Amino acid sequence: MPVRQSVIDTADGRQLEVFEAGSAVGPAIMVHHGTPGSGLLAPAWVEYAGQLGLRLVGFSRPGYSRSSRRAGRSVAQVVDDVVVVADALGLDKLATWGISGGDPHALARAALLPERVVAASCISGVAPYLAEGLDWTEGMGEANVEEFGLATGGNDGRLMAALEAAAEGMRAASPEQMVGEISSILSPEDEATMRGDFGLVVADQTRQGLAEGPFGMFDDDLAFVSPWGFDPASIRVPTQVWQGGEDLMVPAAHGAWLAARIPGAEAHLDPTLGHLTVVATRISEVHRWLLGHF
Repeated sequence: MPVRQSVIDTADGRQLEVFEAGSAVGPAIMVHHGTPGSGLLAPAWVEYAGQLGLRLVGFSRPGYSRSSRRAGRSVAQVVDDVVVVADALGLDKLATWGISGGDPHALARAALLPERVVAASCISGVAPYLAEGLDWTEGMGEANVEEFGLATGGNDGRLMAALEAAAEGMRAASPEQMVGEISSILSPEDEATMRGDFGLVVADQTRQGLAEGPFGMFDDDLAFVSPWGFDPASIRVPTQVWQGGEDLMVPAAHGAWLAARIPGAEAHLDPTLGHLTVVATRISEVHRWLLGHF
C-alpha cells in the first residue's frame, strides 16, 4: 500500500513533513514518532491500517527530517502543529498513539484537544521529569542517564555536542550496527527486536529524522525535562498505557506512573516486553482499540 508524502506550511513560515497511508476517507489515526525518529510509517502499521479501513497519518516533529525547527518548544506547543496538520488534511476528529518520546506529545493532544481527539494510546512512554513519587532515571540504561544528565545540567553546548556525535554514528548505521551504537539501552528483548524486521524500521526512521542534524532530538530532550504545559491528570478522553518491564530506554515505572495518573487509563503493563517489542508486536491491537472509539 503506497505512502503519500507532503509538506505543509505553517503560519509562522515553517514546514511540516507529513506521511499518509490507508484509506483517504476512513477514521484517522495520527502517530507521534520516538526520539530520535521521523514520521515515516512502518510497513506493518500501514498494512494494519489498510485492513481496518483507517487513514494513518505521521508527521515529523519540528527539527526532524524535513520539518523546520522550532527551538525552545515545549511538549504542549507541538499541539499547535498537530492542529495545522489536521486542518490541512481536513481531519475534524482523530485518534492518536505515540511511541517513547512521541508519547508526551500524543498525551498533550488528548489533554488539550479533547474536542477533536477521540482516544489516545501511549506506548513505552516518558513520564514528566518532576513526576511526584517517580525516580525518573532509575532503571535507565547508561546512555540515556548520561544524555538526560546533560539535558538537566544547564549546559546546552555539551548536550548538543554529545547528540551530534551520536547522530553521526546513527545516520550511517545498519540495524546490526545500531545495536552496537545503543547497546547500553537495549534489553535482550529489544536487541532481538532490532535484529529482526522492525530493526529496519528503527534504522530508517532514525536515519531520516537525523538527516539535517540532531536538532529535533535536542529540543525533545529539553522539552521532556521542562514543564510540559499540561498535566496528564487532566486527560478525559479514553487512554491506553502500554509498557514493557524489560525496558532500559524508558523504565517500566514511567508507564505505571502514567497509568495511575491518567483518569480511567487502561493499563497494559507486561513484564516480559521491552521498549521496542511493544510497538513491534502490539500496534494491530492498538489500532483496533482506537477504531472502536470513533
